Amino acid sequence: MADTSEPRITLHPHERRVRVVIDGTLLADTTRAIELRETGYPPRLYLPREDVRMDRLTPTETSTHCPFKGEASYFAFGEHEDVAWSYESPLESLKEIEGRVVFYPGPGEKR
Repeated sequence: MADTSEPRITLHPHERRVRVVIDGTLLADTTRAIELRETGYPPRLYLPREDVRMDRLTPTETSTHCPFKGEASYFAFGEHEDVAWSYESPLESLKEIEGRVVFYPGPGEKR
């Protein structure tokens, strides 16, 4: 029987440097990421926008809904569709991730 006392989502400081490079272009470089751990999903690193080259990302029409986080909007980089996402107005319990950007870790992983 699974332990239901554990919260579904937990946030943790991530003190190591995180760099995101796609096609040789540095899109993010930070030491201020927040790691979100959600039951049933791999950990995700939420990066502050100030450390992301938002001028290189283009909003796409993709959006998804998570009952635990809220509505996510997505970004493309050049010909690469939906390489990153963000919760612009997350649920009140996860305000710490508001506006932060998450990149997929590799070309084969998607929603």
